[in-house]
Parts: sequence; structure tokens; C-alpha cells
Amino acid sequence: MFNLDQLAAFVSVVDLGSFTAAADKVGLTQPAVSLQVKLLEQRLGVRLIERVGRRAQPSPAGLELLPQARRIIEACTTAEEAMTPFRDGSVGRVRIGSGGTASIHLLPRAIAIAKQRMPDLEIIVRIGNIDEILRDLEANALDLAVVALPAAGRSLEVEPFHDDELLAVGPKGSVIPEGGPDADFMKDKTLLLYEGGNTRRVTNEWFAAAGVRPEPAMEFGSVEAIKELIAAGLGWSILPDMALRRDKSDLLVTSPLRPRLVRQLGIVLRRDKHLTKGLREIIKSLRELRSSREHEA
Repeated sequence: MFNLDQLAAFVSVVDLGSFTAAADKVGLTQPAVSLQVKLLEQRLGVRLIERVGRRAQPSPAGLELLPQARRIIEACTTAEEAMTPFRDGSVGRVRIGSGGTASIHLLPRAIAIAKQRMPDLEIIVRIGNIDEILRDLEANALDLAVVALPAAGRSLEVEPFHDDELLAVGPKGSVIPEGGPDADFMKDKTLLLYEGGNTRRVTNEWFAAAGVRPEPAMEFGSVEAIKELIAAGLGWSILPDMALRRDKSDLLVTSPLRPRLVRQLGIVLRRDKHLTKGLREIIKSLRELRSSREHEA
């Protein structure tokens, strides 16, 4: 196949009317440019350049090829220019997997920080349960996961980055025991608990440590749905602090549990994952959120 260098040499010779001038333009020797044109002529099986006096001019076949060659060179130049932002790292795409609570109450702030530094960064957030997210992460269908730990996988690298306390949540006006609700207090309430995942696992372990087996009246896959039901006076729950900081403060009462209960969130990615600039910015933004929370504490 003929190549771009051969086409560029041919166009330069036609435009400048000289093999020597074309060689000076592209920074090659005159024999090198002559060879490029000769190889192109051999590949196409026609003569492309004719000498008229001291000037090199296109043959009839060369005149037919010239606009095609210009279009090819222009298309290649456009393609190269389109890659420049990616090479410079000013654009890109990051696919993030997360649970519902973190995707609503944590990721938007991290994304906003990253977008300030990379406005053209495309970010896709996929919400699911931890097993689905980790499976997609290992299959490279996701670039990064933000999930409640633990997160198991031989090919995965986990960085704990945020401690989120789980709180007792009841309808406005409910009486909170001094020192906070314990397992015996909570078991007698109408419990509306989160269904599945590591958040539910640590909640069950908290009850089990006190010899109590919780019997929820209802289970949901949405923290936001549970908050709505509690606000309507239909029960109590144990929910992440990050989901309670701003919403419905006038309709809910919250309290640390006794003993206190904390879940840990982690940044998870493949060990062999290439860290693009966009991915590094997202990770940096999540770490900055951790630092700001530690400073607030």
C-alpha cells in the first residue's frame, strides 16, 4: 500500500514544481523525495510527475490523483488534530460504578471538583449492587468504583477513603434514649431496613453483637424511599450519615447508635488499570473530599 509520506511528497513536488524545493520543505534529501514519488508511481502503475523544462509538473494521471491526495492528507491532519486533546489529557471519559447513596450524596461533589479542572471530561455513573459493580470493574466495563467495603477481587486494588457513620433515624418528635439507641431499643421499633449490600451486612452484625436478630417490617433498595416513609411516621431505620446531612431535617430525628456503628467506603479499581488524566482527577477529587471532612471533624 502507498502511504501518507508518499502522497505528501507527490503533492509538495507538484505545489513547488521541484523535487529539491519539496525536499527542503519536508526536511529530506532530494533523492529521498524522488524515491517516495517513485514508490508511489510503482504502486499505482502510472507516471505521476513529468519534467517540462526545469519544472516538475503533474502528468494527466497526476492531475487526477492530486485532489484525491489533498483530501487524504487533509483527512489525516483532521484526525490527528482530533486526537490532540486526548494526547494532552484535556478531555476523556471516566465510568464510575457506585451504590445509590454515594451516587447521590458523595459523587456529585467529587465530580464537580474534577469538572472544574477538566470541563470537557465525560463522566458516566452506573448505579448497582456491589456484586454487579465489582464484576463490571473486573471486566473493564467500569473504570472506578466507589462502594461500601469490603470489596473482594484478586485483580482489584482497594483504597479506603471515607468513614460514614450509620445513625438511628426516627420520625420527628420521637424520643431518643440518653446515650443513643441500642439494639434492644431498635428491635422494638417498626424497622424499615436497607435491603442487601455491605450496609445491611454491618447493620445485621451490629444487632448480632447484642444477641438480637432484626425483623424488619419492610426492606427497600433505596435509602431515599426509607427516609420518605420515616418522615411519614411509618417506622425507624439505620441509615448512613451522608444521606441525612441535608434532607428532611425538619421531619426526622437522628442519633448515633450505642455502640456506634461506622461503615467504610473505598475507591476500587483494577490493579492494572491505566490511570488517565481524567481518572486521576476523579480519584484526587474523592481524596480531597475526605481531607475536607477530616478537617471539619
